[in-house]
Amino acid sequence: MMLKPARLMLALVAIVAAPAFAQNAATVNGKAIPAAKVDQMVKQVVAQGQQPDSPQLRDAVKKELISREVMLQEADKQGYGKKPEVTAAIDNARQSIIINAMLADYVKKNPVKDAEIQAEYDKYKAAVGPNEYHSRHILVATEQEAKDIIAKLKAGGKFEELAKVSKDGSANNGGDLGWMSPAKLVKPFADAMVALKNGQITETPVKTEFGYHVIKLEESRPTKFPSFDEVKGQIAEGLQQRKIVAYREELLKKAKIQ
Repeated sequence: MMLKPARLMLALVAIVAAPAFAQNAATVNGKAIPAAKVDQMVKQVVAQGQQPDSPQLRDAVKKELISREVMLQEADKQGYGKKPEVTAAIDNARQSIIINAMLADYVKKNPVKDAEIQAEYDKYKAAVGPNEYHSRHILVATEQEAKDIIAKLKAGGKFEELAKVSKDGSANNGGDLGWMSPAKLVKPFADAMVALKNGQITETPVKTEFGYHVIKLEESRPTKFPSFDEVKGQIAEGLQQRKIVAYREELLKKAKIQ
């Protein structure tokens, strides 16, 4: 069948125009919303694990983009896009987006290696130590006060009762410090504590920057340390942040700042 010239022209126009229409999800007052924009937002939602890709999700995203475009056009019509506080906010958002994109690419090109994570794990494990300790203490201002307390303990005084004079919050709890790693304590205290046997009390006052301590070791046990696999992700994230900070500091050193 032969088409008349007019119908032939309309058919050709339809064929040419079809791909262009297919590229847009919708138009709002003549402004196109590209289908690629719908695809991008759908990918973001799916990547966040909120819900799988589906016709329902795509329809919801399309409606959201249409709603945004309607609101944006009205806001522009009312001049909000030219307000100083709005343009400043847009500029700040633009800076953040560009910087984050650069840093994401930097992290991708400079990944944290497994050997680095293992080394950091071993370092932290060594710092914490193989054992943790449950201790009590009595903190006083002078050495003589500490000596008097030790004398009372040797005479049969109860540690928990005498701890009520302690100059810190443990006074209300019989001087109980709970379970702690020596790494978390000031060195003189930690050294004196680990030298004790279970149930033993320091024979002489222990001086630290806080005052004078009388220490009692209740008990000790092997440190409950998480396995490498349990903390690998957390360590990797921490090392990654260090790399980013170092990169930023490097750029600051190179910059001419007046």
